[in-house]
Amino acid sequence: METTSRADVQDAAATPGVPGEDVAAAGQGMPAAVRRTVDGYLMAAFPWYGLDEAFAGPRWLMQVGAAADGTVEHGATGHGEEPSLKVETTAESRANQRFAVVVTVASRPVRRSADGTGMLEATSVSSAAWLAGSGLLSCTWPSQMERALRQDWLDQQTAIAWELADDLGGPAWSQLTLPVDGVPTDFHYRESEYGWVLAGSAREGVHVGAYGRGMSAYGLGFSVVKDITTYA
Repeated sequence: METTSRADVQDAAATPGVPGEDVAAAGQGMPAAVRRTVDGYLMAAFPWYGLDEAFAGPRWLMQVGAAADGTVEHGATGHGEEPSLKVETTAESRANQRFAVVVTVASRPVRRSADGTGMLEATSVSSAAWLAGSGLLSCTWPSQMERALRQDWLDQQTAIAWELADDLGGPAWSQLTLPVDGVPTDFHYRESEYGWVLAGSAREGVHVGAYGRGMSAYGLGFSVVKDITTYA
């Protein structure tokens, strides 16, 4: 598929951007802890997406993913109850959590890697679908399961999420139309016992993915985040 490889995405997700002078200037007047949280988001050269104004609940930042040269490639904004994976959290409590996470992925063509030794594949809707699918797994893995079995479960489910993202035209996906900046937009949508995942494209040169549980995807709308610091 026309997307970054699974390894590329995982590497990017583990490397937050490095704050620069422009970011520091943009964060003046905010507490230092807030500036550290939003720095990576402020460095992005593309707009961030979240749920639109119809959502009145809590909003929170997650993490940005950056390339080896510090270029921000993707990130996520959270809405609702922030998922907890603490061991003491019961399976029933976890199942009752209500949240929706919106993933924004910069639209990138095929390009050279930061070290100049290879090429990175283009990003696509499949990139957003993969990040959303793997993000859902990170919020729902069975913490009460024995450690070795848990890793096997994660490996298996991660492989499935990758295969599903590579086959958006397959039977696992249905079509769902939701508003993006007020414009009806088609998304690829699927449900599982762990929650739901969707992915599509926005008009601002980005791909948008989302995942959640306890909140129906059918009533959601997405829009550009006007001020990302309000999520901090």
